Amino acid sequence: MGGLFGVVSSNNCINNLFYGTDYHSHLGTKIGGLATIGPKGFSRSIRNIENNYFRSKFESDLPKLQGNMGIGVISDFDAQPLIFGSHLGKFGIVSVGKVNNLEQIADKAFQRKIHFSETNSGELSPTEVIAALICEEKSFVDGIQHAQATIEGSLSLLLLTETGIYAARDKLGRTPIVIGKKDGAYAASSETCAFPNLGFEIDRYMGPGEIVFMTADGYEQKKQPGEKMQICAFLWVYYGYPASNYEGINVEYVRNRCGLALGREDDVDIDFVAGIPDSGTGHAIGYANGRSIPYLRPFVKYTPTWPRSFMPQDQSIRDLVAKMKLIPINSLIEGKKILFCEDSIVRGTQLQDNIQILFDFGALEVHMRPACPTLIYPCEFLNFSTSRSTLDLAGRKAIKELEGTEDTAIDKYATSSSEHNLAMVERIRQRLRLTSLKYQKLENLVDAIGLPKDKLCTHCWDGTSCF
Repeated sequence: MGGLFGVVSSNNCINNLFYGTDYHSHLGTKIGGLATIGPKGFSRSIRNIENNYFRSKFESDLPKLQGNMGIGVISDFDAQPLIFGSHLGKFGIVSVGKVNNLEQIADKAFQRKIHFSETNSGELSPTEVIAALICEEKSFVDGIQHAQATIEGSLSLLLLTETGIYAARDKLGRTPIVIGKKDGAYAASSETCAFPNLGFEIDRYMGPGEIVFMTADGYEQKKQPGEKMQICAFLWVYYGYPASNYEGINVEYVRNRCGLALGREDDVDIDFVAGIPDSGTGHAIGYANGRSIPYLRPFVKYTPTWPRSFMPQDQSIRDLVAKMKLIPINSLIEGKKILFCEDSIVRGTQLQDNIQILFDFGALEVHMRPACPTLIYPCEFLNFSTSRSTLDLAGRKAIKELEGTEDTAIDKYATSSSEHNLAMVERIRQRLRLTSLKYQKLENLVDAIGLPKDKLCTHCWDGTSCF
């Protein structure tokens, strides 16, 4: 998915920028980057973070990143930030989202004899294409609006200029940006968990399509928010850090409510509840509290040398790392009937290995309760499934087995507890070798978040189109 952080301060901003960006490390898989403006102009550092922590990669770069303004990014796709010279002035840019019509935009640019560089993977850089769109207009504000109107997908961004930072949230608010403040400084962040330990307090949740311009003295609204919003519901289920809030609603609070909803729908006889760490933990606590059943940890996560289970880009290595990180506790497993809460089941390969380990250690029964419905549609708006084909999704595999093709009447499988939905879930249960499997109902997930359904993007579960 990716996350961004920017700060403008009356003093040197480097520590705030460094630690504020670091607090987004759970959102990206590949690249970290920082850019600042100091006495000698723009400075930038970009590092690969696939095999190590953000902090360890950037600490040696901090002395050369001086200034009162800066932007940072954790990216799961392209190298950022980028620095551009243009008729609008020199600027740095970081972006979060997904540009589905990247090739079409580039082809039109090529016809006008505009060229782009490439990422290391040989593909166009979405952030560079976005910057080029911005430069087609007469002002940064007009350029941002032009870019957001042109792309198909989603786009939130920060622009670092010589006078301040522009923050722009996706036109339908699929990804968040929140403004924080403290004496002498303002910050824009994807995650509010970046604020408290740096002394910032939440000042404003930017609305969909809103654009603001920040300086050390405050911020000015350059474009009012739109009325329509569809923020990604998966933020609360999986992506978001437990301490973060979106639209004023805390992630851990929602996960507890998701677990409560799963428990209300359940009467299975079990010895205890557990969560697949870490994002399943909040859901499991809610389930355990709601049903007054013990919460225990038959798996513990080993993190000193394995900071991220999904960090490697190669899927086979990612699966191996995930298995290495979870260590089973035999005395809590043998002879027990265990129910696990999980944030979601995407492919199911990692989960299948973990389930088999439980049975190998003597578990009598293993039940699974994902906190969201079955994922059957690929994400159109974020880079959640960049490295996965649609058929990789556990739900689509089951549908293909039932229908003979993955593209036949998909919508009839999206309705919770329907005949087709139950058949799909049963196929997934059999493949994972679970004792029982029940997914969260979409209406219960929406209720747990607390926003109207038309304010949430639920495309990956029900295929509903956006405005």
